[in-house]
Formats: sequence, structure tokens, C-alpha cells
Amino acid sequence: NVSIKGPNNSGTFGSKSNLGFVFQVYMACQSMLIVLIGAIPEYHIEQGDHSNYEELIKHVTFTEDVNSIVTEWFLLKQQAYKVSLAGSLFFAGVLIGNVFFGPLSDKIGRKPVFLTALFFEVVFGYATAFAPSYEVFALSRLLVGLMNGGMSLVCFVLTQEYVGKAYWAMTGTLTNMTFAVGIALFGALGYYIRPWRTLATAANSPGVLFFLLCVSLPESPRWLYSRGYTEKAEEVLQYIAVRNGNSNAAAKVKLRMCPGSVKTGNQGNNGPGFLDLFTHTVLRWRTVVLMYVWYSCSLVYYGLTMNASEDSGNRYFSVAMYGLVELPAYPLCIYFINKQWAGRRKTMASFLALAGLSCLCTMLVPVTAGALFNATSLALLGKLLVSAAFNIVYVYTTELYPTAVRNAGLGVCSMSCRVGGILAPFVPSMRELHTSMPFLVFCLSGISAGCLGLLLPETLNKPVTETLDELSSPAYHRIVETKVGS
Repeated sequence: NVSIKGPNNSGTFGSKSNLGFVFQVYMACQSMLIVLIGAIPEYHIEQGDHSNYEELIKHVTFTEDVNSIVTEWFLLKQQAYKVSLAGSLFFAGVLIGNVFFGPLSDKIGRKPVFLTALFFEVVFGYATAFAPSYEVFALSRLLVGLMNGGMSLVCFVLTQEYVGKAYWAMTGTLTNMTFAVGIALFGALGYYIRPWRTLATAANSPGVLFFLLCVSLPESPRWLYSRGYTEKAEEVLQYIAVRNGNSNAAAKVKLRMCPGSVKTGNQGNNGPGFLDLFTHTVLRWRTVVLMYVWYSCSLVYYGLTMNASEDSGNRYFSVAMYGLVELPAYPLCIYFINKQWAGRRKTMASFLALAGLSCLCTMLVPVTAGALFNATSLALLGKLLVSAAFNIVYVYTTELYPTAVRNAGLGVCSMSCRVGGILAPFVPSMRELHTSMPFLVFCLSGISAGCLGLLLPETLNKPVTETLDELSSPAYHRIVETKVGS
């Protein structure tokens, strides 16, 4: 334990971790931007020559006071698909960013990848606000998504690796909770700032401040240690100890060389990377199971969201509620995943299975069955449960992968998550086969993912591995059992 004692027993490095939490508000605003700037207002089409689209838009009158890309570029009728396309391009960029930036940060470090992605996301974010045409706007959303996808993973991992493993559940939960708060704050921001270009500028501008604050961030001590930069890792740990007011501990931080570590500059093409997720004996099965769990979380989450009754209130309130409804899930996560009788594995599996059952019950209960027990309340309950599972799987995946391939593992899992989100809107079309078919798909996805999740090892109170050699060593497997003993 000497080699990892510094990171586990040093302070929580609160100021830098708190910056990572607040940063989630910015990422939430970017993720939800299209919901408000792509709003479709009420309109009617006057009688006249509608032989072509150019003539059609001359007879369109918007009856609602909304300023969006729809009103500026008349994205109506046969052009209406462009609003959804812009949203899809953003998430396509997120998917690519997950796969590309994760392994890259494992190779060259967390900090340079994070700062580079943040810088260009801010640049492309302003390109969105000042786009002269829809084509430039759509391209900018793709590029913002590309940067956002990679940066969000690196930020999450960096925040985790700044603190000891004992704090990982709390920091991971607070990170996701802040993202939900960011969604609610974006709804409030949109209420007070109606012009879409001004709203896009206001939502993007905090990124400039965050970039300036993040320049002073140190590199992840765990990444430095796993790559053989022991002295640099010691310097970061000493800095953390001093910042936490523990100068005496700073002088005592000494790390021995991490077994199996190779310095980045000397590893050539033989260092751990993306392919190890599928070629390594232990990681192969974990990666396959986790990919399906992430995919199912996304599929069930968006499926329940689409099934929820449409809010008759204004869209800004709806966006705010979309974030706030997730908040009760996070205290539940903090409570259960730190209990020895529950842990990460059982809690995640239970939340997934219950979300699947809730989706099944949503199909069985009439929409107007009662004030409390109805299809809408069950759908919101299911959304709360799958939000909890989503939160746990982030923390759980971080602990299951060694530091050397942690970002690569999160990148692959997040990629499968995006696939689930892309497929979710198409599942309702299965109603043509049977009215209950979509909900049966969501139900089976949640329950099957929960069952498969039980095959993963428990990580509560277990040591974190730094390299692939540690993961394969007999000594490690004597410490970490496949399942928690009764």
C-alpha cells in the first residue's frame, strides 16, 4: 500500500475538486442548448402560393414571441428535421469525443487533453452563437459535441483522481448532481434571455472563466504515478497536502516505483491503450458487461423520458424540471453504495431492475388512474431510478478500470451509452407490432442489465489498481474477490 498511500490518505484537495463540480454547470448548458434555441413556436400559414419552400415561408406568421433558429431560418415543414439534426450532430460529436479523447488522455496526460478540449469547445461555442447560416451552425454543434464528449470524461476522471478512493463515491455523485442542477439553471437562464444568439453567448461565456481557472490545475497524481513519473507525483501530492493545510504530511510523502509502470516518453506503441480493453483477460469481460450496462441505462432513461406526459406549462419550466427530478436520486446513491451490505454492484443492479419494472408498470397503469399512482408518476419514478443507476455506473466504472486505461474504458462505455440514446427514439415505432412492445423492450433492457451487472466484482473498500500488471497479479486477486462475501 506504500505506493498508493499518498493519494488515499492525503486531503480531498477541495478547491480543485469543487471547480470540477461547478464546471458541470457549463457542460449541462452546452448539452441542453438546442432544447431552447431550437424551440418551435406557434405559427400559422396564410393562404397563397405554396408551390415551393421559398414561397411558403413568405406566408408564415409566428404567433408566439420566440426567437430561435427556427424563426431565423424558417426551419418548418420539410426543413423542420434540421432542428433534430443539429441535436443529433452534437451527440454524434460527443460519441466520437468519448472514444478519441479517453485513450489520448491515458497516453499524454489528463491536463493537456482537458485544457485543449475546453479551449476549442469555447471557440466553437461562440461559432454557434454567431453562425451566419444553418450549415455553419450545424457544423459548430458537431465540433462542440466532439470537444464536450472528450472533455466531460477527462474532467470526471481528473476530479476523481485528485482525491483518495474513499471520496470517489461522493465526488462522482456530486459531479452528476451538479450537472442536473446545471440543467435547471439553464432553464432559468433561458427564461430571462430569450434571443437565441444572446442565450448561446451567455451559456458559453462561463467557459472562458473556467479555462483561465483550470490553467493552474496540476496533473493527476495517479496518472503520473502509473506512468512512472514518481517524483512528479510526489510533488503534486505535496502540493495537495499543503493546500489542505497539512504541511507536516507534505514532507513525508514518498512513493516507490509503481510496478509495471512505463514512462510515456519511453513506451512507444507498447503502452496500455484502447486494445487492452478487449485483449486483456480480466478487462475483456468487464468491458463487454459495462458497455451493455451503459447502453441500457441510456435506453431506459430516454425511453421513460419520452413516455412521460407532455407538460402543459412553458418550456423553460419543463427544462428546469427535467434536471430537478433527478436530484432525489443522488442522496440515495451516496447512502446505499457506501453500505457494506449493498455496495456498488448490488445497488446499481437493483436500481436498473426497478427502473425496468417501473417501465413495465407504466404500461399497465392508466394515465388517469389517480392523483398519485398513475402512468406519469411511475414514469418519473423510473426516471429517478435509472438516474441513480447512471450515477453509480460512472463511479463504479472508474473503480473497475486501472489508472493506465481508465479514460479509455470510460470512453468506450460512454460510446455505447450514446448508441442507446440514439436508438431510444426509434423504439416507440415498435407499437405497430404491439402496443406494449416498446415498454417491454425498456423493461427487459433494465432487468437484463441489472442481472449482468451482478457478474462484475465489488469495489467497495477494495484497493484501486494503477497498472495492468497489478490487475493481473495473484496478490491483487487475493484481495479483490469476485463477489462480496456474506
